[in-house]
This record gives sequence, structure tokens and C-alpha cells, in this order.
Amino acid sequence: MYTKRNYGFWMTFNWSKKPFILGLLYSLSVFTLSHFLENQLHIPWSAVTILGIAVAFYLGFKNNSSYDRTWEARKIYGAIVNSSRSFGAAVVSFVQGNNAHKIKKELIYRHIAWMTALRHQLRLSKPWEHTQNRLSIYSPTICEDYNNKLDKELSQYLPPEELSALNGKTNKATQIMRHQAARLQQLRDSNHFEDFRHMAFHELIKEFYENQGKAERIKNFPFPRQYASTALWMTFVFSAFVPFGILNVFIDTAPWIYWFSPVISALIIWVFFLMEKIGDYSENPFEGTYNDVPITQISRGIEIDIREMIDDENIPEPIQDMKGFLL
Repeated sequence: MYTKRNYGFWMTFNWSKKPFILGLLYSLSVFTLSHFLENQLHIPWSAVTILGIAVAFYLGFKNNSSYDRTWEARKIYGAIVNSSRSFGAAVVSFVQGNNAHKIKKELIYRHIAWMTALRHQLRLSKPWEHTQNRLSIYSPTICEDYNNKLDKELSQYLPPEELSALNGKTNKATQIMRHQAARLQQLRDSNHFEDFRHMAFHELIKEFYENQGKAERIKNFPFPRQYASTALWMTFVFSAFVPFGILNVFIDTAPWIYWFSPVISALIIWVFFLMEKIGDYSENPFEGTYNDVPITQISRGIEIDIREMIDDENIPEPIQDMKGFLL
């Protein structure tokens, strides 16, 4: 996630310069060919305008739908924040009896392990994601981290026997939360809290599973390809006609204006492709690129909050942005 007030113009342009450059070269070729053919290639600008309006409406639909996916992902992690704080407060307040502090720490750490496993799973690559543009400021190989670093991270929070039980499991986050539920039942059977408080814990477990499922729904189900593909090809079609329509507008102008108009044509092409690209990069809010939901930073904030509830030691610092980005 970008944290500064605005993307700079040149930063935005550098990210999306390819359509402008190709559009400029294409427009120059059309204008040059038209010049040698005595300006016979132009078409009415009004016809191109009608096509542009249709494309703009479709791009607006795509961008709105993509934004909904990003905002839903942020709301899911907001719910995880709230439920995690409630879980931490419940652990501190409900657990009693012998070794209470040790048990509280165990439950808190297992919850952090669940967030860690979920975060890594949500960063795994999917065929429809932009894997070539992942942020490298923290980890250039996010997917490889799942295999190489997840167990190392989990070993900070889980005992060896529980960590080894996760080997070969398809969804480690799900299994960690299952272990949490089983442990809570053991604690109830040992009278560390009564039935009413056990049911409160179970409701929180249910909320964690629900939010995990919602996040996995966004991760595992792409923005429908028919809508994403149609927006892209409509933009290409519109861009192909733009230089011919611009010719119609500037055909009788002074020579210097005539030869400057390919730049205007390229700018129009760039604007439409920029809108398409923004929607394209907003579809997958967990892919690890510039406009993602910063789930690593959110998870670290939760970890700090709930570890402070048990007065734990060696609590990590909040994750700071680097070069204006949070992961």
C-alpha cells in the first residue's frame, strides 16, 4: 500500500508509460501515412467519441468492481483486528487457575501463528495475478517465502510437536485454528473457565474462520475474466481509432499544430489505458504489489496489541513504510 498523500506524476507515468509510447509511435505513423495520402484517412471525431463514451462507462464499471474487492479485503482485516483484540482481552480475563500466565501466552502465540500462516497463504501466487510487479522492498520472492520461511516464523509461536503436526497440511492456518479450538476444549475440561466463557471463545473462533474464508474467497476467485478481458480489448479498439478521429479535428490546422496532434492522440490513449490498468491492479488485494491491503503491517499491529495484554517481552516494533510503501 502506498502511504504518501499522492502518487507523483512521474511515478504514475513511469508505471504506465508503455501505452503512451506505443500510442505516440502508432499515432505518428497514422499521421505520416495520412500526410502522404493527402489526408484521406480521417474519420469523424463524433463517431470515435461515442465509442470512447462506451469504453469509459465500461472501465468505470470495472474500476468500481475492483475497488469493491480491495475495500472488502480491508474490511475483512479490520474485522480480524477487532476480533483479535476481543480474543486477547477474553484470554486475559477468562483463563484462571494453575499456570494461567503460561496458558494465556500459549493461546496468544497460537493466534499470532494463525495470522502468520494466513498472511503467507494469501501472498501465494495465482495465475491471474501480477507476479512480475511484486514489491521487492521487503521480500522479492514472496511465494518462495511460504516454503522457506513460514515454518521458521511459526516456530517462534508454536511448540515443536504442534509445528510438526502441520507438515503436509494443505491449509495450515485452518489447522492452527483447529488446534486452538481443541486446546480451548481441554482448558474447559480442566476448569480453567466455565461453559459460558467457553462459548464466548467458540464464537470468536467462528469469527476467525469466517474472516479467513472471506479473504480466501477474494484470493482464490479472480475478478471474472470476461469482464476484465472485455475492458482491455475495448480499450485497444478505441485506441486504434483515436488517431483517425484526431486527424479529422486537426486536418486543416497549421503544420506545427498538425504534427503536434499525435501527442494529443497518445495522451488520450494513455488516459484510457491508465484507467484500465488501475482497475486491473485493484482486482487482487493480496498479491503483494503496490496497491495491496498491507496485511503484514496490520498483522504486526495485532501482534503488538495482544502481546502487550499479557505483558510479554521482546515485542517487535510496528512495521514502518519504506519508500512510501507498506506490505
